[in-house]
Amino acid sequence: MRIKKTLKKLPFPIRQSAKYLYGLIPTRLRYGKEFWETYNFLQESQWWSKKELEAYQLLQLRKLLHHAYENVPYYRRLFDKTGIEPYEFKDLKDLRKIPFLTKDIIRDNLPDLVARNYPKSKLEIVMTGGTTGIPLMFYQEKGVSNSREYAFIFSLWERVGFNIGDKRVIIRGVVHKKIRGKKFWEYNPVDRTLALSSLNMTDEFLLEYVSIIREFQPDFLHVYPSVITILAKFMKKRNIKPFKNLKAILCSSENLYLWQRNLLEEIFKCRVFSWYGHAEKVVLAGECELNTDYHISPEYGITEIVDKKNNLVSKENDFGEIVATGFNNYVLPFIRYKTEDLAVYSGQSCNCGRIYPLLKRVVGRKQEYFVDKNGFLITFIWADKPLWNFREKIKAYQYVQDVPGKVLLKIAFHSKFLPSDIEIIKKNFLDLYTNFDIEIEFVEGIPKTRSGKIKYLIQNVPIKDYSTNNDFRA
Repeated sequence: MRIKKTLKKLPFPIRQSAKYLYGLIPTRLRYGKEFWETYNFLQESQWWSKKELEAYQLLQLRKLLHHAYENVPYYRRLFDKTGIEPYEFKDLKDLRKIPFLTKDIIRDNLPDLVARNYPKSKLEIVMTGGTTGIPLMFYQEKGVSNSREYAFIFSLWERVGFNIGDKRVIIRGVVHKKIRGKKFWEYNPVDRTLALSSLNMTDEFLLEYVSIIREFQPDFLHVYPSVITILAKFMKKRNIKPFKNLKAILCSSENLYLWQRNLLEEIFKCRVFSWYGHAEKVVLAGECELNTDYHISPEYGITEIVDKKNNLVSKENDFGEIVATGFNNYVLPFIRYKTEDLAVYSGQSCNCGRIYPLLKRVVGRKQEYFVDKNGFLITFIWADKPLWNFREKIKAYQYVQDVPGKVLLKIAFHSKFLPSDIEIIKKNFLDLYTNFDIEIEFVEGIPKTRSGKIKYLIQNVPIKDYSTNNDFRA
């Protein structure tokens, strides 16, 4: 960590030279003990039996609860108040006795949620992006939490052919250093990644993006779905050939919609791989070699899917909120944490050989739903469908909802729309979303977030005040 801090203070040319030298150190030394212990463990545990995985989860849960009771003031108060005896947990089902942890509880009790047996020097502050409302601040263990995270992520990527040291192009944020007079790209020789800025993806620069990527010859593209979609549309419009030797596109941090997956596979001629996780590091789930269902990693934590009455979801294709208990952060334990993310349950098993529970898909955060005139949440997942016949005309789009039952659709366009086109889009939308009114506004462009994402829905209705419609169409 000291090396990284020192590097950040150096001028860019010197820092790059230092990175090249640092990159010469063998990976077995650079990634450190925490990474390799976790990585080597996952090589074996992913093939364990259900009995072995459940035994491991129970052991980790008991260790976490003992630690929380002895060292975290919030949990000692909670367990004493509710009569919970953490030393008597003998079954994973006992976890349901513990009340939920919410974002508001964390904000109101942050000092008392930090473990007292960790010195301040081991605390690393984390701030979420705030895409579901007010950003959340919490702590993780410096030098440990991220190392374990990388081991889990690399193990997921192995399912589509990733090897440590493979070349990646990263398009999932902002490159801050001015290179050639503009904020555009930066190469990291340590992990052989080329980061391209999400904020320069306009027609003026996209040909240069294609040229740089083609010259770099990456094994993988690591991207936000909304951002790589811009490049894919551009390449399709210009009839640009795909990149050679590309093994897969690695998509995260946003929902990957079916139309995006289809477009990316059409343009790049490779596997599109998606996984689900978040900054709090309480649940991790990813696709496998054989299908696109999310395999929940039981070594990472315990994941529950609960309905709006907080009962466990157990029927095929039903959906609910993801509640998770993470094993990898003892600095601030997340126990039965309500993520505000919604997922579709699957009781099936996969032929890949991993005895992991499955999610058919993560259908979005609560802020990624429309609210109809009756106050029900309606999934946003099909909201691109009314535009399917007009994709060649559209640069980007964004829905905005300020009032229940009313939606504004903003369209940035390549070519003009006829009045009849507008009526078709409205009709298509209302065929899907029957309890709404819709207006369409044509704009110059759709602004991106600070990290370079495009948000397809700006939801300004306070979602927590509404219930989920039983007629869920995902």
